[in-house]
Amino acid sequence: MSRIKFTVLLFALVFVCVGLLSCKKQKPVAQGEAVKLTEHPATDAYEGWRLGIQAWTFNKFTFYEAVDKTAALGLDWMEAYPGQPLSKENPDLKFIHTMSKQTRRQVKQKLKDAGVRVVDYGVVGIPNEENECLKIFDFAQDMGIEVITSEPSEETFDLIEKFCQEYNIKVAIHNHPKPSHYADPDTVLKACQGRSNLIGACADTGHWPRSGFDSVESLKKLKGRIISLHLKDIDGDTKVDAIYGEGICNFDQMLAELDNQEFKGIISIEYESNWLKSMPDLRQCIENFNKVAGDLKPGGYIDLFADDLSNATYKSGSWTYEDGVLEAKGGGNIWAKQKYGDFILDLEFKLSENANSGVFVRTANIKKVLSGIEVQIHENTDKTKYGACGCIYDCMAPKEQMVKKAGQWNHYTILCQANKIQVVFNGEQIIDMDLNEWNEAGKNPDGTENKFSKALKDYSRTGYIGLQYHGDPVWFRNIKIKELN
Repeated sequence: MSRIKFTVLLFALVFVCVGLLSCKKQKPVAQGEAVKLTEHPATDAYEGWRLGIQAWTFNKFTFYEAVDKTAALGLDWMEAYPGQPLSKENPDLKFIHTMSKQTRRQVKQKLKDAGVRVVDYGVVGIPNEENECLKIFDFAQDMGIEVITSEPSEETFDLIEKFCQEYNIKVAIHNHPKPSHYADPDTVLKACQGRSNLIGACADTGHWPRSGFDSVESLKKLKGRIISLHLKDIDGDTKVDAIYGEGICNFDQMLAELDNQEFKGIISIEYESNWLKSMPDLRQCIENFNKVAGDLKPGGYIDLFADDLSNATYKSGSWTYEDGVLEAKGGGNIWAKQKYGDFILDLEFKLSENANSGVFVRTANIKKVLSGIEVQIHENTDKTKYGACGCIYDCMAPKEQMVKKAGQWNHYTILCQANKIQVVFNGEQIIDMDLNEWNEAGKNPDGTENKFSKALKDYSRTGYIGLQYHGDPVWFRNIKIKELN
């Protein structure tokens, strides 16, 4: 074979191979399978950092009130402490590891209804006595608690390590200020030496400077042993808790150090200030945390709307955002200015009696709501096949009717990914829709008619997200979005 023919043949083979690779790369993939929602996801700004509340922040309130406040802040995680009164109705009952099984069931239901998980418990004393130690670990296992926070005596660690390994539950050594035995991070580190990785530190970043230790340097010392945090910033003069970023703890540097250590775990806000009116401060702490954390690791959940609604399109005065709640005042819908394609949208809504509203997704033209898809919101139903809360407007009914009574908060998670739309409503997946099945204008796959002038499979896969005002009072909160690649 001549060199010219060989060269031509070689180029032809390369061309064919490139073509085959290209075809392989462009081959359609089953769409909508990368993410599947069967329950509400965690909505953290930094994947791997679970920001929650240490219930001591609300120690002037009952445990149930603390749960409600945690949910109102849009946080999924909570650290309970022993001894908090359970509720106003049952002030003599306490959240503690000696709770009866019946009380535990009631607590679990309350947490489920609120969408909050207790994942830490403490600070609780762990005695060097097997039966008493067993009670704490049994309780933790039953309640789904992952970390027990304590300041145990050093002679207790053999027993603690045994139970940690048996139950696969962690124990985190907390540092109260001096004269606490564990005020010095070196003492915590020494207690961990030679022990299982199930034993480590609960780093209280505010108590360190109260004892004369630098928060960032203390985190560095404990690298590899930090299990959880009581995250604080404190005022330099009064040593009182401050809003994150406004104190002396070098807040940005603390988070950067955790990022550098590739820390994964639970970060509890413990705000020991302004006890009775701390919610605005806590919202600011969360906003500052999410901004720094999101910059360190982009790609997590962010707020759909800015606090001042500057990134929204709406009629002036028709919507207000106050105390974490977006309220419809009349005068039309509200729309995010940015277009979104594949995403997970998570939000809560509360309705007045007989109220009607909706969530619009992928709307091509905000002046023509039928240019997008609507997940319906109803306080009850309009008695039509597709008129219940959770319906895809005029197209698909929910598997179950999960709406709560007027005045109670409901929870939606809406996934839009390629041809798939999924909806989780108050803990249950109610919609699993394949747009490609809607292949005929004006008709649903079951043969019923709809109002859409073209097949939904041909609708744009990007568009605007909006909330509907339909003449009835309606409220939204914790509206978060995560874009999918």
